Amino acid sequence: MEAGPFPEEVPARKVCVVGSELVENYTVYIIDVTDGLHKWTVKHRYSDFYDLHEKLTAEKKVDRHLLPPKKILGKNSKSLVERRQKELELYLQTLLQQFPEATPTPLACFLHFHLYEINGITAALAEELYHKGEQLLQAGEVFSLRPLQLYSISQQLRLAKPTCFTGDAKTDLGHILDFTCRLRYLKISGTRGPVGTSNIQENSLSFDLSVFKSLLQIEISDCSSPQVHGLPSLRSTLATLSIHRSTQSMMSILVPEASEFSRWEPEGAESGCPVTAVVPVWRNLTTLDMSHNCISAVDSSVKLIPKVEFLDLSYNQLLSVENLQHLYNLVHVDLSYNSLRTLEAAHTRLGNIKTLSLAGNQLENLTGLSKLYSLVNLDLSHNQLAQLEEIRNIGALPCLEKLNLSSNPMCIIPDYRTKVLAQFGDRAAEVCLDCKVTTEKELDTVEVLKAIQKAKEVKDRMSNSDKKITEDTNPSAAAPPTSSSSSCLAQQAACSSQEITSREEVPEPPTVLPPVDAAPPTESFNSNTLLLSAEPAQVKHSALSPSEQSLCGAPTNTASSAAAICCVCSASFSSHLEVRCPSCSATWCPLLPPPLFSLSSSNKDFITQLSQWLSLALREQKTKRGEEEDESDPRDVRSPVEGSDLCSRR
Repeated sequence: MEAGPFPEEVPARKVCVVGSELVENYTVYIIDVTDGLHKWTVKHRYSDFYDLHEKLTAEKKVDRHLLPPKKILGKNSKSLVERRQKELELYLQTLLQQFPEATPTPLACFLHFHLYEINGITAALAEELYHKGEQLLQAGEVFSLRPLQLYSISQQLRLAKPTCFTGDAKTDLGHILDFTCRLRYLKISGTRGPVGTSNIQENSLSFDLSVFKSLLQIEISDCSSPQVHGLPSLRSTLATLSIHRSTQSMMSILVPEASEFSRWEPEGAESGCPVTAVVPVWRNLTTLDMSHNCISAVDSSVKLIPKVEFLDLSYNQLLSVENLQHLYNLVHVDLSYNSLRTLEAAHTRLGNIKTLSLAGNQLENLTGLSKLYSLVNLDLSHNQLAQLEEIRNIGALPCLEKLNLSSNPMCIIPDYRTKVLAQFGDRAAEVCLDCKVTTEKELDTVEVLKAIQKAKEVKDRMSNSDKKITEDTNPSAAAPPTSSSSSCLAQQAACSSQEITSREEVPEPPTVLPPVDAAPPTESFNSNTLLLSAEPAQVKHSALSPSEQSLCGAPTNTASSAAAICCVCSASFSSHLEVRCPSCSATWCPLLPPPLFSLSSSNKDFITQLSQWLSLALREQKTKRGEEEDESDPRDVRSPVEGSDLCSRR
């Protein structure tokens, strides 16, 4: 049977004994009680009827012969049970007619009015508070009420009846109103399905909370948010609000007025558009728990709760996180067990939070968490995080102390804990991973991983530097020759065709790489070939510091007395190394292309072969020079300075 709301006027009540059943050695009679659209079932044996009759007889002077008499023999016979069933039904109907409004307490309890009927419910609650109300208020404990009780109170206040129409001061409704005005902590717990043996569905019953004037904390569970009235009256006092299994949107709880006004703005906000209502904010609300609901979005209603510090939206259906930038005081946020796949730029919405729970979502990356610099506790368990590289996004968070990554795909990676802790660098010892304190052994392993990582980074930087040098020099080598390089080539061709009549001998220290012959360059060498000077410092510098040389220039850090040989005219001279030859004005060119300098600095075999080749070339040069000097006329011998009119006065 479907439940319906209680009418404003008390309807006619009916009772009917619909059957009986044998329990052990006695018969139980099944009674259906109807109160408007609501029905419930009560079961009693004959002795219960007898006790009721004795109480009513003593208190209300009910006719003693109204109840059917007892039977000693054959009390469980079918014929007796059927006849007694009709007699008991007539007895109960007579009592209800005799007490149409103020039902005696024994009769109300017999028919379970205190559980399912509004008068009986309020009378029972009033009597309880009459005895214990003051004690409960002084203790400051949470007081629990059911939606059916709150509905009964609301209905009683709507009826045009005195608060004590039964004549019993203990059941006066005033006891309830006095208690609700001073109560600070309230819990309202509904039920799923019908209440007890009745057809009453509590989530279909509306009730009003405006009777509570001093509430600081309220928790509502298993109710229907459209049926909860009076929440706006709590905005000035309420500090903690918890709603579970009761709503599909935050708007229906925080801004019930939105159902009546399409355009509203929070109190104190500046709006450039016309509004139909200005809604007061929740002035003292600091904790909002709306977990275990069916909320799919964080709507604009959060503008009314600017002072909230703790927000729990776990176990909902959130696909994204919006509008939280209006909550400037947020410290703790729980978004666990929703349907979040990504959380981009979380710092723009979550501000300076300290605790964030994202457990039980579908996150695959952590790029949006990299700027939550005040975060201390982060729960990412039960997500889809598979790559350790994602930890780098949170590894630089300076305040993070507790991190939970359990039940993620990455947890099966060997040495998962140490590899995660290594992402935190020097702060690895401060991080508690997966609720386990980091051990000394793990810290030692982390130090090794950090050293390996640093070495890899240094190697990568060196590799990138060499690559950059190569990229910078290759375009210059492939570029068309400039005027200076063209002049150098022409001078090489001219000098190579002339007959060399005289040459100063260059001292040859035994430990120095000899210069190469001054023959014109072959096709394997371009205009960037270099004739090494006789000084070891020059050779070492050319091999180890190519970045300090120009493409066609000589090394800058050479000895001032270095003996050099021109790569064009083969003139030798003893002075500090010039950019141009003092004999033929040829520009100095490097012997090796820049990519080979790094090879020559690290390959000893290459250096050895190069030295041997240069020594052989020097010996051949000396032999040729000796033959030419013997055949030449001494008058034709020219000094390097006399044979050149260029670069002599540099």
